[in-house]
Amino acid sequence: MAAVQDMARLLRLLFEIEREFVCTATTLIYRVGEPEQKYLLCQHVWESAGHARFLRERGRELSGFGTGENVRAELRQLFTEAVMPADGYVALAGFYRVFKPALLAAYRHYLSATHHLADWPSRKLVEEFIADEERHAREMEPWLGAVDATAWLAHLRTALAANGDLLGDHPHSPLPTDFAWESSGRAYAHLATCNRGKYPTCSSVFSLDPAETPIVRPWLVDPKTDARVIRLMVYVWLMMELDAVDYLATIFIDTPDAPFDLHHDLARHLWDESRHSQFGYRQLPKLGVDLMTLEHSLDLYNILVQMPPHERYAMMTMEFEAGSFPTKALVMDRVRELNDFEADTLLAFDRNDEQNHVRYGHHWLPEIMALCGDTRPVEEFVKATQARFAAVAQVHGNRTPHALPPERRLTGNKLLKLAGVA
Repeated sequence: MAAVQDMARLLRLLFEIEREFVCTATTLIYRVGEPEQKYLLCQHVWESAGHARFLRERGRELSGFGTGENVRAELRQLFTEAVMPADGYVALAGFYRVFKPALLAAYRHYLSATHHLADWPSRKLVEEFIADEERHAREMEPWLGAVDATAWLAHLRTALAANGDLLGDHPHSPLPTDFAWESSGRAYAHLATCNRGKYPTCSSVFSLDPAETPIVRPWLVDPKTDARVIRLMVYVWLMMELDAVDYLATIFIDTPDAPFDLHHDLARHLWDESRHSQFGYRQLPKLGVDLMTLEHSLDLYNILVQMPPHERYAMMTMEFEAGSFPTKALVMDRVRELNDFEADTLLAFDRNDEQNHVRYGHHWLPEIMALCGDTRPVEEFVKATQARFAAVAQVHGNRTPHALPPERRLTGNKLLKLAGVA
């Protein structure tokens, strides 16, 4: 059984590497600014979570893979080190110039080491994952030249060489005497506010004033509001699910000992939210909206990042998403009046995904609470968290001024003109 156990050992290492990528590369999402970058990172994280899941399933068919899901301390140290740069673009370069190429090399090594027929199921998986990794490199390449990361890349390559590469199968190079692990000297901390790059920002895109924000709360549910205005407002709402992308991405590294299935479902949740944001990002320009006039709301990230991960997740799933269904049902009915098949389709998938996310919340919230040492009954905890959110919002909410003056920013009144009803 030695040959089986050797391949199982490699599969186990590949599973752990992909798992740690999911846990740590998510910190890049709220640190890069361009929506396209965020969307791409969410996709790569979701695909890596899928790689890890299939590696685990195949590995459990082989003697020697093991039944647990723990990650080796030396691997965790490497990936924890990779998140440490203060500049998110330097960290991005480290992941995609050092760790992703090393992972691709590890997959190629697996193909060279195994038997084409005896281990056919594993080979088919690994061949697909190699294609994904090659595509990830091509897709991210245009985003990697934003900063000079030369010194950091050398630092990570030195750390990787000391481990004998990701698989530990290369000669282990001793660390230089002046090498210092950044992650040993300080703990990783989330940004106080997320990066939105070149885009204008504000506290919230929701208000009661059509001269203030693009989404006017009473208009969403007023039967007299023209359906074309509803469609524009809901696309703004969807694009602003980028809020959810940024704050959900913070939960992974804060729960390093979570069951893999929890992180797998969080990765799917993250990818869903990024797709929803893309619905608005791609549809609004078709309807005449200049995206540089649409301010990005930062309140939810700024408030939630002050709260522990189980409270962030509770507010997301049990408050924001669960509470959105009645309004979104009315919105879907109104948009249906326009006979806009694409809008109907996007809203239907958004609603279906959100229902799944609330199911995730019911399933995983008790687990995240336990990881955070909270033993209260779930209902009591959720009510207390709602009250705590309101208190934290008094301190950290509504602190982002409008980046654009009223005459330049997108507002409800301007949506009336874009819709042709003003």
